Amino acid sequence: MKGLCMLRFLWCLLVCTLAAGSFTYADTHQQVQAVDEDGYGIHPDLLTFNKVTVEGIIINRSDFLLDAAPNQYALYGAGGQWQIYVQGEDDDHAGTALWMGQCYDNIPGGDGTYTDQEWLDEIYRLSHDPLTGYEFAPGDRVKVKGLLKFYKGKTNINERHSTDTYNDLTIELLEAGVGLPQPEVITLDDVKDGSDNFIFDSGRLTGCEYYQGRLVKLNNVGFVDANAWGPGAQMEVTDGSKTFPVKLGIGWGIRPGSNNLTDTFDVVGILDQESEAYIVCNDGYRIWVTNYDGNGRVLTDRAYGRYNLPGEINNDGKVDMFDFAWLADNWLECAPGSGGCGGGGN
Repeated sequence: MKGLCMLRFLWCLLVCTLAAGSFTYADTHQQVQAVDEDGYGIHPDLLTFNKVTVEGIIINRSDFLLDAAPNQYALYGAGGQWQIYVQGEDDDHAGTALWMGQCYDNIPGGDGTYTDQEWLDEIYRLSHDPLTGYEFAPGDRVKVKGLLKFYKGKTNINERHSTDTYNDLTIELLEAGVGLPQPEVITLDDVKDGSDNFIFDSGRLTGCEYYQGRLVKLNNVGFVDANAWGPGAQMEVTDGSKTFPVKLGIGWGIRPGSNNLTDTFDVVGILDQESEAYIVCNDGYRIWVTNYDGNGRVLTDRAYGRYNLPGEINNDGKVDMFDFAWLADNWLECAPGSGGCGGGGN
């Protein structure tokens, strides 16, 4: 009888725990990104409050991707935004985006808005290892825990547009400075069919889904229209036969007049998806290039400056009034997450 009572107790405990949504499951990125024939996410915890845990390599700086500047009084949109991608390793051939917004009240179904100080504290928290205080960077191996939410073709880990503390996502350092994964070399034949349509495979074994959320390299392409160049621009490249969208980030190297790429160049970036629809999600693929270092051959950011002159800001190899103008134009600006804005209780 005692054994039966104990079994009933354990069963009730299990049911109550599930109802409270406090379980955390270890998943692969492939499992998180699984989709049906319409491209809609099918991970079971999209419908629960269970948190998942994934591991991988950070492959981008958020400040080169989205503007995290606090704006709690934004009338439209999410205010400050933060997003990084974590790429799976070895046989885990997928990657997952982590996203945060400040003003969830401005988003349909959202609940809550962070004050500017609360937002800075949140971004600082996500930018530093909770045990050591180490500031994360691309190339770090991390463990991520959070809720899942599907958006236009990919399953994100985020707060489900709520400031409730239970919904917090967390990032822990596993190993610093592992290095960025080698980008996978692809051709447009790998991601576009003979009619220049996106190749969509719900099994995620071929086409755009196979590379989504990962670093890729596309060789020997040129811009369809180079005049669209600028921060956040939506561009298109071609191999002379097929085309593919390229979204530019907001890194310092992507600014008016900084495009010195030749007619044919290579592209290195994150293969991302933001479908036109919310239900049938088999389009909207793009390569997201977060920054450009001005090398003239590859549209990418090699993560280091070209010169080593103290006071040289605009990367033209000379310290002059142009650098002073850049300094004056950005005087007292700060990078959310770094601590310079006062986040983390500073």
